[in-house]
Amino acid sequence: MAEPRVLSLAEPRLALQVSDTHVAEAGARALKERYRFVAPAEADIVIVLGGDGFLLHCLHEAMAAGNLRPVYGMNRGTVGFLMNEFAVDRLPERLAAARAFKLHPLLMTATTVGGEIVTSPAINEVSLLRETRQTAKIAIAIDGQVRMEELICDGVLVATPAGSTAYNLSAHGPILPLQADLLALTPISPFRPRRWTGALLPQASVIEFAVREAAKRPVSAVADQREVRDVASVRIASDKSVALQLLFDPGSALDDRVIVEQFAS
Repeated sequence: MAEPRVLSLAEPRLALQVSDTHVAEAGARALKERYRFVAPAEADIVIVLGGDGFLLHCLHEAMAAGNLRPVYGMNRGTVGFLMNEFAVDRLPERLAAARAFKLHPLLMTATTVGGEIVTSPAINEVSLLRETRQTAKIAIAIDGQVRMEELICDGVLVATPAGSTAYNLSAHGPILPLQADLLALTPISPFRPRRWTGALLPQASVIEFAVREAAKRPVSAVADQREVRDVASVRIASDKSVALQLLFDPGSALDDRVIVEQFAS
């Protein structure tokens, strides 16, 4: 077996993070036969093998550790909207030609019925969801002004442009171009007002939800993959202090995929 390739001084040091699926682990073995990898803290670029969910997991770990590096995902999952096509060959050349996209996460501050305060970033969306058979009753304020006294619904979410093609789209929310300085506020199965379809908000907006009858109609708040149960209120704002960088092959970059998704049947 040939020794793994050592990148030249002009090429970036690479780290490898791998989902615990058979197909991702097989891909990792193939890459390790060709290239040498370092620990994420020593890397210039992090290669992620898995699906969109695993990529989000890795980004959250990097934010928590304060170890943000450009990330190049290769799809070894299902949908792979945030990933590039998997291939072993020409990885340094693909990285050199990749387009970079900078993303700012949301910051959720949730206060529970018991008074606990939980903060968590969200790259795709923050969603509020009813916990029981009863609908949720939620008041909505934007920049300190109440815009809706009571939304009766299964839930409501706030999505970033990068996350607008995920849960937001499934809830019939709008797809946002990456360059749009906007957030999508989208109801989930609204009962009253029945015909309210949501709103487009400036990305600098501060969005606050107050849960009505929180003890009787419990609501959870979910920031990407982190859930907080029994919330009384939730505050959401863009966190410009954090910049995530995703790398994509030319011709299949994230902004191109967002446009293609709008014409998908």
